[in-house]
Amino acid sequence: MKAGVLYSGGKDSSLIAVILQRIGLEIELVTANFGVYDSWMPASKSASALGFNHRILKLNKEILEKAVEKILDDGFPNKGIDYIHNQVLEVMANQYSIVADGTRRDDRIPKLKENQIRSFEDRNSVEYINLQSFGYNTISRFSSMLFKVKNEESSPKNNSDYEIEIRYLIDKLMGEGKSKTIFPKHYQTRVTGWK
Repeated sequence: MKAGVLYSGGKDSSLIAVILQRIGLEIELVTANFGVYDSWMPASKSASALGFNHRILKLNKEILEKAVEKILDDGFPNKGIDYIHNQVLEVMANQYSIVADGTRRDDRIPKLKENQIRSFEDRNSVEYINLQSFGYNTISRFSSMLFKVKNEESSPKNNSDYEIEIRYLIDKLMGEGKSKTIFPKHYQTRVTGWK
């Protein structure tokens, strides 16, 4: 059975992929892209370093534009990133009977609530798997046992999260550097290989 794993190249999405592979599922790592920036490249390098198949899921730019509109209206990224995540999951559900991502218990965004997960699975006749029973410390410990990981300030060179294309489009529409006033400075992990 094949599982599509939404993949950013970080330790969370890498860990869920390994867990699912170890229990015998065929894994395809999938990175969403909206065609405004090649944000998938860091994830592709991480997938290759771990020996997984990687696919770029090309999605309609209108999804990204609507997310950016929500973010600019709110002045904060949460609703826009959640919107993109929901749209990507719906597309994935048309292509895989198992859809997984690296969201964990203490994530704020993107994240489906329990009732949203049930609705998503029932509407699409899929299984949705994530790391919600795992917190940050557990994932860090498990990941440190399996992966070589870089922890760097988030940038287009080391991150394949939705955020990269969102920031790129905001800067293109509103002027270079505008996204820095909306997105707080933060650090991102990227898997570079096996230990």
